Amino acid sequence: MAASAFSNTLLSPICPPSNKPISHQHKFPNSRSHPIPIQLRKTTPLTTFCSSDSAANAPQQQDTPIELRYPAFPTVMDINQIREILPHRFPFLLVDRVIEYNPGVSAVAIKNVTINDNFFPGHFPERPIMPGVLMIEAMAQVGGLVMLQPEVGGSRENFFFAGIDKVRFRKPVIAGDTLVMRMTLIKLQKRFGIAKMEGKAYVGGDVVCEGEFLMATGSE
Repeated sequence: MAASAFSNTLLSPICPPSNKPISHQHKFPNSRSHPIPIQLRKTTPLTTFCSSDSAANAPQQQDTPIELRYPAFPTVMDINQIREILPHRFPFLLVDRVIEYNPGVSAVAIKNVTINDNFFPGHFPERPIMPGVLMIEAMAQVGGLVMLQPEVGGSRENFFFAGIDKVRFRKPVIAGDTLVMRMTLIKLQKRFGIAKMEGKAYVGGDVVCEGEFLMATGSE
C-alpha cells in the first residue's frame, strides 16, 4: 500500500498539464512599458558522430618503412643504351637513365648528382653546387637522345649544340639531388639540319633550370 502510494507520487505531475506554451513576463522600469511575453523554445540535443571505422580503414602510411614508400624511376633506356646513342664519355656523360621517350618528340632523363662528381672539388669545396653550364649541357645531351634517332635522322658524328636562349636558373642543384630533365622538340628544319627544343629541369618537382635550345645536325 505504501509502495503504491509512493509510485503514484512519483508518477503524478508536479504542475497541472497545459497545452499553452510556457512564457515569462519581464517588465521594464518604464511605466508605459507593457509585459513582453517570451516563449521558451525546446532545444535539440547536439549529437557528435565519430567514425572509428574510417580511421581504421585509412592507409597507414606511417607504418610503411620510408625505404618502401617511393618507387624507383622506370627505365626506358639504361646507361648502356644511352652510350650507344650519345658520343659522350666520362667525365662528360651527364645522363644516367631515360625514364620516358616519345620518338621524334620528347625525352625525359635523369642525372644522379653525387658528391663523387669530378666538378664538386672546385665548385665549391665548402658548398657543392652543380655548375649551371653543366645543367645546360646535361639537358642538351637529353635533347641529343631525341635528335639522334631514326625518327629525326640525326647523326652522332655531325651533332652540335648550336645555341641557347631564355635560360633561367631557378634553384641551386646540390650533391644528393636527382636532376630530372625534359626536352621537347618544337621545330625541325631537316633541310638546314636545325632543330629548336624546349627544356626544363626539375628537382623534387620544382623547376631548377629552363630554356630554349638550338641543335645542329647533319647526315653522314
